[in-house]
Amino acid sequence: MRFVVSPSNLRGTITIPGSKSNTTRAVFIATLAEGKSIIRNPLRSADCLSTVTVCKGFGASIETGKDWIVHGIGSDLPTPQDILDMGNSGTTYYIATATATLVNGFSVITGDHQIRRRPAGPFIAALNDLGGFVFSTRGGGVAPLVVRGMLRGGEAHLPGINSQWLTPLLINCPLASDNSEITVDNLQERPYIDMTMGWLSRQGIEFSHKEYNRFVIRGGQSYHSFDETIPADWESASFPMVAAVITDSEVTLMGLDTGDYQGDKAVIDILKEMGADVEVRDRGKGGITVRGGRQLEGIEIDCGNIPDAPPILAVLGTKAKGKTVLNNLGASRLKETDRPRSIYEELKKMGAKIEISEDSLTVYESDLMGTLIDGHHDHRIVMATTIAGFVARGKTEITTAEYYKISFPNFYELITSLGGRIEKKE
Repeated sequence: MRFVVSPSNLRGTITIPGSKSNTTRAVFIATLAEGKSIIRNPLRSADCLSTVTVCKGFGASIETGKDWIVHGIGSDLPTPQDILDMGNSGTTYYIATATATLVNGFSVITGDHQIRRRPAGPFIAALNDLGGFVFSTRGGGVAPLVVRGMLRGGEAHLPGINSQWLTPLLINCPLASDNSEITVDNLQERPYIDMTMGWLSRQGIEFSHKEYNRFVIRGGQSYHSFDETIPADWESASFPMVAAVITDSEVTLMGLDTGDYQGDKAVIDILKEMGADVEVRDRGKGGITVRGGRQLEGIEIDCGNIPDAPPILAVLGTKAKGKTVLNNLGASRLKETDRPRSIYEELKKMGAKIEISEDSLTVYESDLMGTLIDGHHDHRIVMATTIAGFVARGKTEITTAEYYKISFPNFYELITSLGGRIEKKE
């Protein structure tokens, strides 16, 4: 499917759907708990539905109505009866691989073409050091993977460039027979680890950490069933927010909470520092109103804790006076695509003045022109270039547009309800 996008201004109020990262963690923890858990306001996206399918493969019973009801089975997981397919979900891929080391039998783990390219070598080595048995069928630390338990604990080491390697160990090591000690070099994406530790703390899991570089987890623990509401997704919220500030728009977003762990809430401070008109009421619980029309000023932004944000921040930079510099992009290069490279290529096609280096993007105020855009089968590239189309002259056509459903399943409906001019082209 393709999007055909025309210049637009936005008006109105929308409610942002639940957090993908929180929903994924909730489903796995509910699976590893005994009894009935209730997940309220889950994100019904393609990635989260992949998590549901995988956890059913581990033996959980899951009902996906308005609220999701998970009947977990504890740590005594049966051997999956079929291959576990992660779809496009990287978080699911890494957590499921660690969970499979709790199974006293073999699991086969794979995913779509992007998952089968995502690096897992250091993560595989850590799981093997902790007593698991994981190998890549093609070598090189990429899926498909064959996994067998049992995870026993011990000592392991991880580079800190990808928090998605650490979160699975934090979630699954409490169920190992012995204690685990994990050392991490220069941890990036810390808010995602804060989110994971928040879930562990609410579960009463005993663990400790020292300055994000040494984590100690007691073995022989268990999870319990729960009833929790998933907060709204700040990563999704960044798209309509940026759309509003770079156009002559006024948009109010409901459902967000600035007290949540999600790192992408930093978009509020970024927009304000650049001069945008952003009104936050009751920590977001009373709504966040974003208005366009002000002159934006380019700034430097450290993206180490917000690796999903560079595509939409690069679009934002094209409408800011001077230059906007996005730094610390290593983690962003390990996602569904090399996102800094992908957004660089597509904005360049639109006429943006933009430069790329190994660890930064520099974006100058630019006049954008509509053109044919490659969505790269990447939801964040699709949505970011859609927003760019609202300020480009002429029409912007974006390929693989259906990938927006990976993380923001009602993106099209919400943005068009605000007046965004997007046509679907099969």
